[in-house]
Amino acid sequence: MTDRLKFALAQLNPVMGDLAGNVALATEAHGKAKALQADMLVLPELFITGYPPEDLVLRPSFQEAVKQAVLDLTKVTQDGPAILVGAPWLDETGLDEKGDKKPLYNAVLLLEDGELSTTRYKVDLPNYGVFDEKRVFDAGPLPGPINFKGVRLGVPICEDIWSSEVPECLEETGAEILLSIHGSPYRFDKHEIRMNVAVARVAETKLPLIYLNQVGGQDELVFDGDSFVLNGDCTLGAQFPRFQDHIGLVEFERTDDSWRVVQGDVHKVDEGDISAYTACVVGLRDYVNKNGFKGVVLGLSGGIDSALCAAMAVDALGASRVRSIMLPYHYTAQDSLDDAAKCAENLGITYETLPIASGVEAVSGILSPAMPDGIGGVTEENIQSRLRGVILMALSNKTGDMLVTTGNKSEVSVGYATLYGDMNGGFNPIKDLYKTKVYKLSALRNEFFPDGCLGPKGVVIPENIITKAPTAELRENQTDQDSLPPYDELDDILECLIEKELPVSQIAEQGGYEISEVRRIEHLVYLAEYKRRQAAPGVKISSKNFGRGRRYPITNKYRDQ
Repeated sequence: MTDRLKFALAQLNPVMGDLAGNVALATEAHGKAKALQADMLVLPELFITGYPPEDLVLRPSFQEAVKQAVLDLTKVTQDGPAILVGAPWLDETGLDEKGDKKPLYNAVLLLEDGELSTTRYKVDLPNYGVFDEKRVFDAGPLPGPINFKGVRLGVPICEDIWSSEVPECLEETGAEILLSIHGSPYRFDKHEIRMNVAVARVAETKLPLIYLNQVGGQDELVFDGDSFVLNGDCTLGAQFPRFQDHIGLVEFERTDDSWRVVQGDVHKVDEGDISAYTACVVGLRDYVNKNGFKGVVLGLSGGIDSALCAAMAVDALGASRVRSIMLPYHYTAQDSLDDAAKCAENLGITYETLPIASGVEAVSGILSPAMPDGIGGVTEENIQSRLRGVILMALSNKTGDMLVTTGNKSEVSVGYATLYGDMNGGFNPIKDLYKTKVYKLSALRNEFFPDGCLGPKGVVIPENIITKAPTAELRENQTDQDSLPPYDELDDILECLIEKELPVSQIAEQGGYEISEVRRIEHLVYLAEYKRRQAAPGVKISSKNFGRGRRYPITNKYRDQ
């Protein structure tokens, strides 16, 4: 039995399916843990594979490869320190509850002295929001603690601490420290939510709790790290930074009949709009880098959405990997040309102008025999948008740069975006930002320089872009408010419909809106589902993004009465 334990907590960024790369990352972290004289290196939930692995984890060949990767990693523990790591694990000795297949668990594995010494399995499989673990994993039995150097460690996995059953079981069976590994995605104000959950578990069990989370982007999800340690009296023993790789040493000492942190760094945690901006940057960076793109290209229109996306792209990748294209037509105002050029100059990115008039005329000429009454209206507007999409995708194909799509959540909600036009692209960093939030983050980026970002300091988005009336510039004197309520009203209605799922009558009453207008917006939201189903993925920052967080039928006649 020991009276001191040193944990090297590794808040790291695995790559989905890169088993060899993730083992190499763990091995590198193990070397750092050894240099810190740690007793144990702790890695996040499903670190060996990345999280969430979705149906990939059901492939028998993948399960075998995971097992071999874990066995390879055990070798580095021969001379210490031990490793506690998350991985999917097939129980070769048992059968699932139906008795017809070997159970597959979301597991935490203790590797020590060159061997796999202990396994524990996740009990509470989340099956809501972005999670569907019940689809791929079997639920484990209620666990007892594991014995490490004479100390009984409870190792609940992620969702296991979001209710009291598993922690209380561990406390009742003799656990002295709770060590919980996580794959917990970021969303707005998540830090406070996590801390409240952890405090509740500590208050119930009177046990110190380690909360270790992964960091980095995986498709739509962004993991913010935000790992921390609480003492048994709920005081903060350690706090890791958000959105950054970090390996921190946390030392516990036995005091009378409990354990307490005697060494652990406490870092400042950014919340609110700063964390939302950083999440978008990290999500874009990891999507581009993990999928092997050289850089990105985007249309820079002189509007606020493309300007914010350009700033995020530069902050994510650096100016040398961002290419901007202005695609003007007859309706493009001179101030849009000037604003786009100034934005590109501020960001230090390449800026090219490719007029589309001749292309629009060519397409119109091809269509005119089939449209004897003339093209006009929305059809003509969409030709402009789709031609821009074709040009940008051609540049993406030629260069290997990924096309960034730039539609905000307000537009995506009500269908004010053109399929195969401005919706073209591989990834959208602002897909889950309402227009009012786009304005806030644009102003914010001009005032602060985010940690870990690669762009320039100071004003990057020209003030005129922030203050002028938004417009798609697809016809003369067009503004967004020609057919939509002001964005502060629209976004309030949309948030009530989408995130809060309030009935139309309540939204109208509490907001002072005409009920007919709220019903019109609701109708537009439902009507645009087919477009959203074809949209590029984008960073999730809200409780219900379009994608993993909100899945509605396309064919849907329901409307609130």
